[in-house]
This record gives sequence, structure tokens and C-alpha cells, in this order.
Amino acid sequence: MTRSDCPKIRATLYLPQDLLEEARDAAVHLAGFPARLTLTKLAEQAFRAELARLKMLYNDGRDFPPRDADLRGGRPIAA
Repeated sequence: MTRSDCPKIRATLYLPQDLLEEARDAAVHLAGFPARLTLTKLAEQAFRAELARLKMLYNDGRDFPPRDADLRGGRPIAA
């Protein structure tokens, strides 16, 4: 299954209001030809770019191992 074949699912995230407003502004401004940007496309591209950076920085460029439990809310896990 390629990335374009993967089904999309809804995710709820909390973001700083100014960041979300700037992202929405960019999506509206770039919605037409040639970028045809949507907020979903912007978020997906940002996630992919940051995951690639984190893999290189922390995991020798390899995919992270699958998690064995769902994420839990609350404070980040301390190192």
C-alpha cells in the first residue's frame, strides 16, 4: 500500500492558536493553482518532514519501532 492509498483518519491535536491561524492563512492563500494546498496536505507534509528529521537524528534514519500501546495524554515522559 502506497502513501496515497492509505486511508485518512481524523486526529485531534492541540496547537498554539497563532500557529494554527498562520497555517490556515497559508492554506487559503495557496489553495489555487499551482500549490493546491489544503490544511491536511500542509500538516501531512510537515509531519513527514519532521519524522524524517527525527529518524536521522535519533534512530540512524530507520523507522521507529511500532508502539505496543496507545499514546496517553498528560505530561511528556521524562528522559
